[in-house]
Amino acid sequence: MFPNPATITVIGAGSWGTALALQLARNGHTVHLWGHLEEHVQRLLEDRENKEFLPGIPLTESIKPMASLEQAVKDVRYLLIVIPSKAYREFLLQLKPYIDDQTYVFWASKGFEIETGKYLHELIVEELGVENYGVISGPTFATEVAQNLPAAVTCAGSRPEATLDMAELLHGGHFRCYTSNDIIGVEIGGALKNILAIAVGAVDGLGLGSNTRAALITRGLSEIMRFGDLMGAQKETLMGLSGLGDLILTCTDDQSRNRRFGLAIGGGMSVKEAIESVGQTVEGYRAAKAVYSILQKKGLNLPIIEQVFQVLYEAKTPVNAMNDLEKRELKPEIESTL
Repeated sequence: MFPNPATITVIGAGSWGTALALQLARNGHTVHLWGHLEEHVQRLLEDRENKEFLPGIPLTESIKPMASLEQAVKDVRYLLIVIPSKAYREFLLQLKPYIDDQTYVFWASKGFEIETGKYLHELIVEELGVENYGVISGPTFATEVAQNLPAAVTCAGSRPEATLDMAELLHGGHFRCYTSNDIIGVEIGGALKNILAIAVGAVDGLGLGSNTRAALITRGLSEIMRFGDLMGAQKETLMGLSGLGDLILTCTDDQSRNRRFGLAIGGGMSVKEAIESVGQTVEGYRAAKAVYSILQKKGLNLPIIEQVFQVLYEAKTPVNAMNDLEKRELKPEIESTL
């Protein structure tokens, strides 16, 4: 555990940001919990509970909700960003005046910048120019972390010292952090598993059975590995907590927004109706478009992800998408590199 109590700013007062704030507070740290909506922050202050996203779990006194970004980050060395990926570049431009090159900027968000296909770490470097940065990801649901149930994540950073610092801030009690230097691998695992959870949810919504679910998860992992290999990720990372671990969790439990989104589509809802039914950000929806664009540029064929894109953006039915996957030609399960 971190040797001395510290002050950390968690940016994003949704379910995951609040859950991580609770874990940091359990470790004895002071947490500035920033939210972009003043009325939401005021409710947090009055209720001492995030009734909208984590009802029934009280906020400890060391968690200090704030609506002023300047106040939240002023003189704070450690930042943990937990906002939807679609808002990243715009937010980083707001953040930049209040930090310096000594600030540690980590994030627990998953996805790409949809317009460019860039990783979140590329946006951090481009817009902030900090040297100490990294990502936290793994098989975790916010509610269970908030309830202090056992969980484990990977913390991957630009520098070993920065990575260890952030991991030690979070590590403690029932929450374990493992360190890594593979930022790209952790980001890929966290983003692509959301797309595959939509696929698995859709086939479950169609009632296609447990065999289909297992096949999609397994072949989905193969697609993550192939994409990671193209992008320079470490295979071991993609077989770890932020890859295989997060894939299994997100594909098989209805706490997953992406799985619920897929279930709704498989059950006959339109994409718009399915998004509204979830009521929160569905990162896999945007990630599917970003990854599909990368596949087109790189000439890489990932059939499941391509079918998800066509269902979400080209009005293909889930039934036809599944039929096309079944009709693919016979091939070896493991492709030889010789």
